[in-house]
Amino acid sequence: MRVRIVGLGPGDPGLLTLGSLNALRAAERVVLLAVPADLAAYLETHGAHAERIGGDRAALIVRGAIDEVAGFAREIDGRPTAIGVLGNPLSDFPGLPPLLRALEERGAHVELVPGVPHATLSAAMNLPLVPLPPGSAHHSFDDLVEIMARLRSGCPWDREQTHATLVPYLIEETYEVVEAIEQNDGAALCDELGDLLLQIVFHAQIGTETGAFTVADVIDALSNKMIRRHPHVFADAVIEDVDAQWKSWEQLKSKEKAGQARASRLDGIPKALGALQRGQRMQEKAARVGFDWPDVSGVLDKLHEELTELAEARREKQGDARIREEMGDVFFTLVNLSRALGIDAEGAVRDANEKFHTRFAFMERRAAETGKTLNDLTLEELEELWQQAKTTAA
Repeated sequence: MRVRIVGLGPGDPGLLTLGSLNALRAAERVVLLAVPADLAAYLETHGAHAERIGGDRAALIVRGAIDEVAGFAREIDGRPTAIGVLGNPLSDFPGLPPLLRALEERGAHVELVPGVPHATLSAAMNLPLVPLPPGSAHHSFDDLVEIMARLRSGCPWDREQTHATLVPYLIEETYEVVEAIEQNDGAALCDELGDLLLQIVFHAQIGTETGAFTVADVIDALSNKMIRRHPHVFADAVIEDVDAQWKSWEQLKSKEKAGQARASRLDGIPKALGALQRGQRMQEKAARVGFDWPDVSGVLDKLHEELTELAEARREKQGDARIREEMGDVFFTLVNLSRALGIDAEGAVRDANEKFHTRFAFMERRAAETGKTLNDLTLEELEELWQQAKTTAA
């Protein structure tokens, strides 16, 4: 027998989460405890057919209503049931302990579906959250979580987003953080880190609304993971150097639930990473079990071998697929060389891209100064401009 205790938010239908509404719809029997009539009517019109207990006593649940719903719990007939309560069950429903005891006596499997906390947002909805202009206002992490909840409630664009639709923005914000770091721009880094944090809070809010997880769950899981993976800091383990730390880290990860589900130690590397970055991460993990060249000379020999095979594939006209394969082997070996030299391959290529962009833009400006475009120049003239760019452009 499954019973869900579902948070319905402060009582405003606009603050009802999708996770809560779906939980009510999925139940064969729905009971609303001290829920206002307008919210009950809204649920009825959106597919959650329910019976009400406790009238409109939305602010506080009186003892009689708690006893009434506990008595109802003892009479549940085995059908999947949802009990809707205002706010968040854990923080706003004083009848939760006796209700849980009554359900436990019946052998019920109980799930809690979070809702928007009553005390947090119900009073705030009538006031501007952030003064305009904000002036010198300072806000906490809790303020940010509340701002995100209100955006999901009041902004049409924010309300339509899902985990999947936010992926491009998450990737973009991550690269903007990287760009600020590489430009050594502290002010920009502060701003971009805020944008990246917003993405995390955004995903956590969606998780809250669907009943999957909350931002507190995210923080709790991260904190426990860091403590668990650093026994030399939070316990009495002794780790002498970075190599020992990496070995300890990999061993601890392999014992965790996610690690045990992986068939290979390379499975945890995201496929969505850039190809160079993913290749370097795979090589690093392979090196930690001893699968590595003893020195750089071995990698250079391998690079010469791969370049020879690429030349042979082209000379013998072995087809695009074979040439593509050999080209990939060359890139992969170059990544290995970068790793052996202590260089981030992805970052090195980004630097090379930026250098080319700067020099090419210089060529365009110089051509424009003579009333021409690059298309108007001969190959020799283009080469002359390129040499000027190498000595003049940064």
